[in-house]
Amino acid sequence: MPEFVCRLGAPNGSVVEQRRVAASVDALRRELEAEGFHVFSLSGARSRFRVPFFSRSEKVSGEDFLLFNTQLKTLLHAGMPLAQSLELLKDQQADPHFRALLDKIHQQVTTGIALSDAFLALGETFPRLYANSLRAGERTGELEQVLERYVEYQRLVEAVRKKIIGALTYPAVLVTLSAGLVVILMVKVIPAFEDFYVQFETELPLPTKMVLGLADFTKNNLFFIIAAVAVLVYGIRVWRSSPSGRMITDRWRLRLPLVGRLAHLFALSQFSRSLAILLGGGTPMVPALETASTSISNAYVSELFLGCVQEVQEGRPLSDALDDTGQAPEMALAMIRVGEA
Repeated sequence: MPEFVCRLGAPNGSVVEQRRVAASVDALRRELEAEGFHVFSLSGARSRFRVPFFSRSEKVSGEDFLLFNTQLKTLLHAGMPLAQSLELLKDQQADPHFRALLDKIHQQVTTGIALSDAFLALGETFPRLYANSLRAGERTGELEQVLERYVEYQRLVEAVRKKIIGALTYPAVLVTLSAGLVVILMVKVIPAFEDFYVQFETELPLPTKMVLGLADFTKNNLFFIIAAVAVLVYGIRVWRSSPSGRMITDRWRLRLPLVGRLAHLFALSQFSRSLAILLGGGTPMVPALETASTSISNAYVSELFLGCVQEVQEGRPLSDALDDTGQAPEMALAMIRVGEA
């Protein structure tokens, strides 16, 4: 969904500027007015162009964010006010980027802005699921419980992410070493045999000629080959950052042996945990389903599940809508049908 820059009049009389995501300007205006804001202006946010490999990521590391939420939950449970808790955690934060973000959030909260709106105003820096979970906790008065559920969710996601990285590290190292070995053979070893073959003064077989020719080409054009590979990788990264490129590559990823199954299970885990957190916090089904779908890191699966939102809004059972996507396992669909009955 598009992102908007909102210039608002807060209920306490102050003027604030927030960044919000919404389906349309009209929907965002209605949402803001329902929260008690006076809308001065709404404008589309400019896209932030990032150059792969060179741009610094605006997102906070998962471990730092998990530690922050764990400490915030503990401080609130001990009875410390929210603004004071944020100030304390901000001062203790070692990462300067995260500390600057917490300073912005603390300033907004002290002026009367809700914690969920303060996080949502930062755009894609923090997960949208987190801001919506906070909003549900603020409405029901169960902010501590919502934070506790989100901390459990974060711990699970971090554990799964580390397992996936651990499972892929060994194959990645083998591929890298194999590529390096092939380059050494082509540049150093095989050319050394060329002089040895010349001594025989006989016609070499065609496969041997092809290997020697390839080795000679690699040795003489090694710099250009490396440059071409670097440009190719850079181009793929730029294309991958576009919506269409991400959609295609995420779909391909699901078809890879072993990796595809892990990516599929991880996407389903993200969706089910996110939906459970939102529904447990009191968020209605349709907005909870929309937010849970957007929280999926795989763009292809996320787009399929987003297609279920309109169907559920029109009265179709969630289990039937998910079944049509072809991504939900039968066991999960059976459990959802039991809950719907």
